Amino acid sequence: MDLDAHFARWGRAKGWKPMDPNRLTEREYLLQFATRPGMFIGFTTVRGVTCFLDGYDYAARRAGGRGLDGFRDWLLTNHLRCESNFVWSGVIKQIAVPEWDFVTDLSPEQEVRILEVLFTLLDQFLAEREGPS
Repeated sequence: MDLDAHFARWGRAKGWKPMDPNRLTEREYLLQFATRPGMFIGFTTVRGVTCFLDGYDYAARRAGGRGLDGFRDWLLTNHLRCESNFVWSGVIKQIAVPEWDFVTDLSPEQEVRILEVLFTLLDQFLAEREGPS
């Protein structure tokens, strides 16, 4: 499965359009990433995407931004509703593929499901954090 093409189609279906990267909000920038992760990191995998987002988070905070601050707690409160010792990327996996044992390799279908859930929930989180426009 060509994940880059899948997520490009997926982003278009949601109505996400390319924009000038110099004029984007944090949410808009991460939506651009969600529609073409392979363009940003060279390949599309759960590991690659979560590594990019972790790096983005650290860089944003270092520059005085909010990054993904609060994302994990928001996930636990709004979507998992139970305790978890996992970082945000592990919580996403628990939400997206609750049947996965965290030991066996992810199937391509599970990778797609996790990334779709991640991008959707990240957008919801950032939209709520932005508040009314």
